[in-house]
Amino acid sequence: MITLALSQMFFFFCVQAPFTEGEDGIQGVPRSTLLGILDLNVPMNIYYFVLAVFLIGVFAIWRIINSPFGMILRSIRENENRAISLGYSVANYKLAAFVMSATLAGLAGALKAIVFQFATLTDVTWQMSGEVILMTLLGGIGTMVGPIVGASLVVGLESALATSNFPVTIATGLIFMVCVLIFRRGIVGELYARLLDRVIGARH
Repeated sequence: MITLALSQMFFFFCVQAPFTEGEDGIQGVPRSTLLGILDLNVPMNIYYFVLAVFLIGVFAIWRIINSPFGMILRSIRENENRAISLGYSVANYKLAAFVMSATLAGLAGALKAIVFQFATLTDVTWQMSGEVILMTLLGGIGTMVGPIVGASLVVGLESALATSNFPVTIATGLIFMVCVLIFRRGIVGELYARLLDRVIGARH
C-alpha cells in the first residue's frame, strides 16, 4: 500500500511539475548523433542502438545472477533467516538489487522516450508498474527468458488489438487468467519444469 501511495504521489507531482508539461507530456524529445558516429534519426540506426542496449542489459542481468552476489540474493529469497545467520547484510543486498533494477527500468524508460520522442503521464502511473509485473508473471518468475516472452506477448497483443474494438485490458486479463490456471509458473517457467521432469524421469 505504501508503494502504491508513493507511486500516486509521484504521479500527481508529474502532473503539477512545469518541466513535464502536465497532461500534454514531454513532446518532441530530440534524437542526436551517438558519439558523433551513429545518427539516431535514421530508423535502422535507432533500431540497432536499442537492440545493442537490450543485449547489454540482458548480459548484465545474466552476469549478476551468476555471480556470488546473485547467489547470495538467491539464498535470501529461499531462506532470509539463514542468510542473516551466515552474516550477510540482507538489507544492503536488497537495497543493491533494488538500485540495479531501478537503473535498468530507468534505462528502458529513457530508450522508450528516445524511440517514440515523447513521454506521457501514462509512463508514471502505477498501472505501468502493474503491467511490468504482469509481463513477468506471464513469462515466468525466476527465469531469464520468461520476462522477455511475457513482454513480447503483452506488447504484441496491444499492437494487434490497437486497431480493433476489443479492449486490450480484457484480452490481457483473459490471457493472464488462462496462464494462472494452466501455467502456474508462467509460460517459460512451466516449460522448464516439464523439461526438468522429463530429464529426471529419463534418468530413472
